[in-house]
Amino acid sequence: MKKTMKFGLLMTITLLIGTFLPVDSLTASVSAAEVTPKIEAEAAFILEPSTGKILMNQNGDKKLGIASMTKMISEYLIFEAVEKGTIKWDQVVPISDYAQQLSQNNSLSNVPMRQDETYTFRELYQAMAIYSANAATIAMAETIAGSESEFVDMMREKVESWGIKDYELYNSTGLSNSDLMGNIYPGSDEKSENAMSARSIAIVGQNLLNSYPEVLETTSIPKMTFKEGTSDAIDMDNWNWMLKGLVSERANVDGLKTGTTDFAGATFTGTAEENGMRIITVIMNATDGQEDLQKRFKETDKMMDWAFSNWEKVQVYKKNDNLDSVKPLEVEKGKTDSLKVAVASDVSLLTRVNTDLKDKDVLFTAKKNLMNDAGKVEAPIKKDAKIGTAEILLKNDDLGYIDGGKGAKVDVIAAQKVEKANVFVLAGRWIKVFVSDLF
Repeated sequence: MKKTMKFGLLMTITLLIGTFLPVDSLTASVSAAEVTPKIEAEAAFILEPSTGKILMNQNGDKKLGIASMTKMISEYLIFEAVEKGTIKWDQVVPISDYAQQLSQNNSLSNVPMRQDETYTFRELYQAMAIYSANAATIAMAETIAGSESEFVDMMREKVESWGIKDYELYNSTGLSNSDLMGNIYPGSDEKSENAMSARSIAIVGQNLLNSYPEVLETTSIPKMTFKEGTSDAIDMDNWNWMLKGLVSERANVDGLKTGTTDFAGATFTGTAEENGMRIITVIMNATDGQEDLQKRFKETDKMMDWAFSNWEKVQVYKKNDNLDSVKPLEVEKGKTDSLKVAVASDVSLLTRVNTDLKDKDVLFTAKKNLMNDAGKVEAPIKKDAKIGTAEILLKNDDLGYIDGGKGAKVDVIAAQKVEKANVFVLAGRWIKVFVSDLF
């Protein structure tokens, strides 16, 4: 009898709460509180590339095989070479004996190539980005650097410039060294494999997208014919099955790169944009991914569902907005004795849905040697002159940013011009201080 009464009272309270709270408010609360899903893979990582905000990190710092996700680094170097004028898209790529022989291996992802045919960088790049063509990648690497080994040196230098330290890179493709017919990087052996952490691969994807967003024009192509209209024509279906019209299709997915080897398992770096927010997802060694060929895409789909439902990109400052939470700087020998500071650019934060943006901290760091020994800025000061940086932090953010910071960083500038005071103003101030000290 008592249990029945208690249950009835509980139901009444629940109904009353539902009556007085709007349905959409309840839904939003549940959505915002949704826990991070467990992804069936050895590692999983989500990054928002424009801010560098980490949204998910599941074992993301363990070094694992990256397979053909390696080709994102090769893509970056190809775009960079075009930008520098080292190569041109319509330039013919010579096919070495090594590249030609490897291209005939049908057990690997390849477009067959002949030495008596001409191939442009654009054609081979498309084959690499869409069909993960390995020999095509090697041919481009050899043309850019002189040899694949020298190209690998360029790859290593590039990832280190991005702050990636714990990595192994031995070839331009991500193939196992044992597949390369003895053409292996000096000092490595047939058991050597390209490897990085999910965090590092996310950094690679971030740099590729931020520097060369036009990569998406090719990575978003679901199907293309290589050497169309010739006797060498071959249909290329994109290995990224999440693209439009393919078996694991998801709206708005437009890249980036799959990879599969026995060592790495089934891997995938994906990207999509919804409601003005782009994310990069990384799956490393999806569970049973070589038996269930859609597994890495199913897990990526879960990651994207969660990220787009629970996170949003919110602008917190517009360019030249004053940082009112930062105390004005004291000015010495100026017509005014204080200087307000402002942000040099727009500032957006990645936040959980329904986050209270008032609950943030702004940490200002003055430019080195800006202050004198008295802790003041000396006039004259030009408007918009850079005077330091600020880090905008949200409380309870335990994942932070890809560069190791805890908040979004922005340059800080002078909000107004401060002219140097003339001798009469300075004398008047001195007298005022002197008289004040007397009394």
